[in-house]
Amino acid sequence: MRLIYSLFVHLYSLAAWLSAMFSPKASKWVSGRKNQFEVLQQKALSSDQWLWFHASSLGEFEQGRPVIEAIKRQFPDYAILLTFFSPSGFEIRKNYEFADCVAYLPADTLAHARKFVDTFRPKAAFFIKYEFWFNYMLALRQNDIPLFFISARFRNKQHFFRSYGFWFRKQLKYVTHFFVQDEASSSLLSSIGITNSTTTGDTRFDRVAMLPATAKPFPDVAHFKGSRKLIIAGSTWPPDEKILSSLIAALPEDWAMILAPHDVGANHISSLSKSLKQTYQLYSVYNQNVSCKVLVIDSIGILSQVYQYADFVYIGGGFGQSIHNIQEPVTFGCPVIFGPRYQKFSEAVDLIRLGGAFTVNNQGQLLETAQKLMQDETYRNQCSAVCTSYVSKQTGATDKIMNHLQQHLFN
Repeated sequence: MRLIYSLFVHLYSLAAWLSAMFSPKASKWVSGRKNQFEVLQQKALSSDQWLWFHASSLGEFEQGRPVIEAIKRQFPDYAILLTFFSPSGFEIRKNYEFADCVAYLPADTLAHARKFVDTFRPKAAFFIKYEFWFNYMLALRQNDIPLFFISARFRNKQHFFRSYGFWFRKQLKYVTHFFVQDEASSSLLSSIGITNSTTTGDTRFDRVAMLPATAKPFPDVAHFKGSRKLIIAGSTWPPDEKILSSLIAALPEDWAMILAPHDVGANHISSLSKSLKQTYQLYSVYNQNVSCKVLVIDSIGILSQVYQYADFVYIGGGFGQSIHNIQEPVTFGCPVIFGPRYQKFSEAVDLIRLGGAFTVNNQGQLLETAQKLMQDETYRNQCSAVCTSYVSKQTGATDKIMNHLQQHLFN
């Protein structure tokens, strides 16, 4: 089975190499890994006390970030190696101040895994959420290097829990400890004989809980909002933007909207702008002397803080693979609306049940839900209070993880 898995990794790498001729993202994925071991071997010489954190992309990094920074505060002698699978994570965090080396993860072949582990000889490794790279997991075990999973979440449809999943279940035995988000994940692990888990919650809540106190002001956004109420549609994809069109057209006089698409490339921004029937401006060239109904955020890295201006939020992705992060708007007390594919995120499930979040299946449901939030301020404030309370009850995962590590790793 490992041979089949490794073959799949090779085929994926080949597909990425071929796609690089047409896709800028694939091109970065390939070019970022070119001759990388030469660079990594030089970087590795700068310390003999490495701790390795691996994240798929930016969202997973944010889940690992509170632990990285807690370790740096308490144990500054350790060097942090941070790897990413995706360019969207690496490009934004390649200069992350708390990491001593930021790199792409070499493709998960057995040769790469053994070479990478031998190069850095980390004192421990931390994989975040769903990053199951089985050859790296084996290489760590063969070198007696502890492996921890942070903010892991398991679902019964994963191959670990299927009748054919014996080999995959065996790989989980290589993990020293799982820090899982919820009791359901812990129970699933127990059902296959894995009891080395602790339910800590999601570490990202520790990060986002600080946003209201640390978010910087955005004068152009504040000017655009003015005395109006504001809806922010964040991390949207074309299917989201299609169903948002009726809401944009129906905005009352005292409401405005910010559109922050997931894809801020020139082609998509141009296409999105042309589809708007209301007056709009682009954030990058915002003119305070020109009034408009819609502001299009055509840059990255600011959305998590811009949510401070929202009265409620629509989160994209729910009409594709899955919704994007809802924790950032929720921490500002923003009720959230999203499409039907949200089940991977426990906070979305919880907040729907509690009344701080809403799922919609079509344009009509979106318009109905949004109009109730716009027209009934008391109701909107009640939903907002649910969100604020929920975040305050979810914090503390980082402390739980650090308490465990102090007893079993840093003792």
